[in-house]
Amino acid sequence: MSKILMVVSGADSLKLSDGTSHPTGFWAEEVAASHEVLRAAGHEVDIATPGGVRPTVDPISLDERGGVEKADAERFRAYLDALDAELARPTDLSGVSAGDYDAVYIPGGHAPMADLAVSTDAGRLLNDADERGMIVAALCHGPAALLSAVKEDGSFTFAGRELTVFSDEEERQGGLGDKSPYLVESRLRELGALVRPGDAWASRVVVDGTLITGQNPQSSADTAQRVVEALAAR
Repeated sequence: MSKILMVVSGADSLKLSDGTSHPTGFWAEEVAASHEVLRAAGHEVDIATPGGVRPTVDPISLDERGGVEKADAERFRAYLDALDAELARPTDLSGVSAGDYDAVYIPGGHAPMADLAVSTDAGRLLNDADERGMIVAALCHGPAALLSAVKEDGSFTFAGRELTVFSDEEERQGGLGDKSPYLVESRLRELGALVRPGDAWASRVVVDGTLITGQNPQSSADTAQRVVEALAAR
């Protein structure tokens, strides 16, 4: 059994390009489906958030308006309800040591764009995890957290690494569109990441050594399964 740290955004709003505040949070499927796969494989999963705040589920991720079928929404809601005690008292990210875990897993929703992308604690954790050769996994908008990882010389820790992320195309088709404060795919490219998106809304996972990334909510279970496989191969 391995220990996995699931880093969940604590943000419940995102400032849009027009200056307005957009309610957000973590995407239900990305936490529920990922957590379920990791736990089913026998791994211990700890949840951490910035400041140890209780994370907020994006209500759209449990609604047909978010492209989630009713039966799926009920299943994700039930799983999150069963996980309520852990979500209510997450570990404070500032006190986490990468050395205590075997992998870091970052689900998305738009919320990571608001806090994890600029978190010094997230940056410290990711830099340490990468230096230790740990598995770092990020899903959908979760790779926004990678933006926080900068080396002492100012270079981007994940420059030159292949990854995928909620694509600019998907953001324009079914995300925040022009109101998005920035496009995560474009920002990662600008910093030197080799972004390899697949077809919009289709499951896609990219593995580059110890870096495992999934493109969208549809990739949730597949991303977690690749983490399970990577841990089993160690």
